[in-house]
Amino acid sequence: MTSLDTAQAELAALLSKAYGDHAMVECLPAELEPANSEQAYQVQREFLRHRQASIGGWKIGAKSETGPVQGAPLPAGGIFPATSIIERADYPVLGIELEIMFCFKHDIDPDAAPLTDIQVMQSIGSMAASVEIVSSRIAGWPELPKLLQLADLQNHGALIVGEFVDYHASFPFVSPAAHLTLGGRDIFKGSGSNPAGDPRRLLAWLVQHCRVQGIAIPRGTVITTGSYTGIHFPEEAGLVIGQIAGLPPIHFELG
Repeated sequence: MTSLDTAQAELAALLSKAYGDHAMVECLPAELEPANSEQAYQVQREFLRHRQASIGGWKIGAKSETGPVQGAPLPAGGIFPATSIIERADYPVLGIELEIMFCFKHDIDPDAAPLTDIQVMQSIGSMAASVEIVSSRIAGWPELPKLLQLADLQNHGALIVGEFVDYHASFPFVSPAAHLTLGGRDIFKGSGSNPAGDPRRLLAWLVQHCRVQGIAIPRGTVITTGSYTGIHFPEEAGLVIGQIAGLPPIHFELG
């Protein structure tokens, strides 16, 4: 194992322990910072291996309509059904984002023939609203190097999944009406927008990313694709209700 491999393994172990302890890593050594995205993705994989966690889903996103795409695997144990109770004490920091997620209608095998972008779109089977709990295992967030954030599962805390419906290509993915409330108080209400533009464009990147890494995407794996409402950091407990017009509403209790 090279010294670089050692650094990646050490970072993954620190992040994994912090995840299990619901804590943050203080004074992270600068030499553990990934040098590039591939090293960050290696840390992600090692993070899950330390947790003995299977991949239950993915988060993918981009900062602009033409910008580069990034993603992270989601530990299966951190994916919750609607009506769950999410304890804020489990997250050192906690933000919420209302998103749209997708599932493919068949397994995506990394050893099969590559799919074209059109074939990826044709593979979408269902969609739903989701709420991502955004969190971090590193003190000083969000003022952290981007590659550290990527290694830290791209600031993922948990995912609450709504009720799936059949995929409709005519859905207004660029600017759907969105409404997010906490305890009956509006957090966001209006025309939502995703920084990536149409989030379906991110799916082809994920298929290729998993192909390169030799990771299958089983049918039914949830894939959440970025916020339509921005991020909100709630200071109070209460019932969270997220609505994206045309999809079943999603709700859970923030304890």
